[in-house]
Parts: sequence; structure tokens; C-alpha cells
Amino acid sequence: MTMVKKENVVITGATSGLGQLVALELGRRGFDLILTARSKERAEITRKQIEEHAPSANIDFFYGDFSSIKDVSRVGNEITAKYPKIDVLLNNAGLHAFKPRITPEGLPEMITVNYLAPWVLTQILKPSLQNSKQARVVNVASEASRRHGILKLPEDLSDTTSFTARGSSPIYGKTKLLNIMFSAELARRWSGLGISVNALNPGFNVTGLGRELWFAPVLERLLKVLRLGDPRRGTNIITRLIVDPEYQKKTGGYFNVGTGQLIEPVSPGGDEAMQHKLWDNTEILLRGKGFL
Repeated sequence: MTMVKKENVVITGATSGLGQLVALELGRRGFDLILTARSKERAEITRKQIEEHAPSANIDFFYGDFSSIKDVSRVGNEITAKYPKIDVLLNNAGLHAFKPRITPEGLPEMITVNYLAPWVLTQILKPSLQNSKQARVVNVASEASRRHGILKLPEDLSDTTSFTARGSSPIYGKTKLLNIMFSAELARRWSGLGISVNALNPGFNVTGLGRELWFAPVLERLLKVLRLGDPRRGTNIITRLIVDPEYQKKTGGYFNVGTGQLIEPVSPGGDEAMQHKLWDNTEILLRGKGFL
């Protein structure tokens, strides 16, 4: 009897939105689920939902706040200590904050959660990913990156200037541009290690839509009635990047919801020199904070 190779997947931000939906889908497909969460209460709700759809799924939660690099480092080290082999890392956790907040390390919250946290976690999990021999790193980006304003490096990585709800959109877009650039640079740096690295645009999804807006629940219900922003489309492209053989052979790409085809990133997203500069600036920033 041939044994089916059991694979495991780390999913950040797994208790809501696309992360939760992908966890449900991969649980049904037989993956062992290594999930991160801030809230134990929401984690237990997610666990029950997964168990209803995939009773045999192995589910392991790790708790931390991704607005704290210290917490991200702790969670990453806890995961590597328990899992010497990781087949897939899905960097999904993110937020669109409508008011400015500064993290415990004195950094801007959106930049930290959406970009620095996955950067740090991915580096920490590198040995476990290498041990898979055929691992995948999948980063959730967005076409919101096209509305990023002007990218300034290294200033944007530590800019804690106040902003309005309207002014939050370019900052959110910038974090997604950084995800695309990080994916391309990481793919080059990890070439030959047996790890593919790709980013994706999940499209417009109503899940977790602007959770800081008071009218978000009403808007979410309306969009569902109108059949707009179906999260299954975003779930599908993420799942394809994780399980389809064709994407194991591709690395450094940015792929679109629906078609699964490559997207040309907005400038300077595809600029190799800027991608390299972003990496160097990120290392300098994190080293200065004592995390490298």
C-alpha cells in the first residue's frame, strides 16, 4: 500500500476572512493545519468549523499579535521548534487600519502587520521550509498596490505620521506593493533551495471588509445580496498556488484571481534594484530594532 505524503501548511490570520476559508479547504484536502491567531476564542470557533467539514484534520494553533515583531519572532520560533519540516507558508494576515497606531517597537502598524511581520516570520521558518525539499511560500498581495502614492525608501518603513481614514488607502496600497517586491526578491535569494515564492491578488472580497468601519457589517450584507466580492474566488487562487503542480515550478510571480495568470506589478514593483533596496532597508531597520 502506497502511503500518501502528508503535507502541512502554516496560515497566518486564519480565524477570519480568506485565511479561515483556505484553512477549511486545505483541511478537507488532508493538510495538517498550523494556524496563527490573536484570539483564543476565535481560534476555537475556527477549529470547530474546520472539524465539522474535515473531521480528520490535524489543527494546531499558535497565538500572537502580528503588530508586535517580538510576538512574531516568538511565534515563528515556537513553530520551527515543533515542526522541523513545513511544506507551505501562507502569509495572509493583514489589516487596513483607518486610523494610525504605533506598535510596541515604535513602528507604523499597517507596515508592521502587512509587511514586516511576514518578512520576519518567513526568515524564521526558512530551515523548516528547506527541509520539505519542495516547499511553497505564498504571499497575499493586492491590486490596491496600484494606489500606493509614492514609495520612499527607507522612510516609508518607519513613517508614523498621522493620517485620516481617506489617507489610509495609499498606505494600505503601499504595504501590498511591498509584499509583491518582497516576494520577487525572496524568490531570487532562495533560488536553488527547493522553495517557490509567489504573490497573488485575491480580488475584492467582502470577508473582514474594513472591520474598523462602523457600517462594515451592513455593507458586507449588501454586497453579499448583490453577489459582489465572493470570497470563494480569492480562496480559489490561493489554493491553486498551494496545490497545483504548475505553480511549484514558478517562482517570483504575482498572479491574478480568476485567471491565475501573471500580473505586471505597478511601478516600482517590478524594479529589481528597488526590490533589492527594499530588502536591504528592511534588514537595516530590523537589525536596528534587535530582530536580526
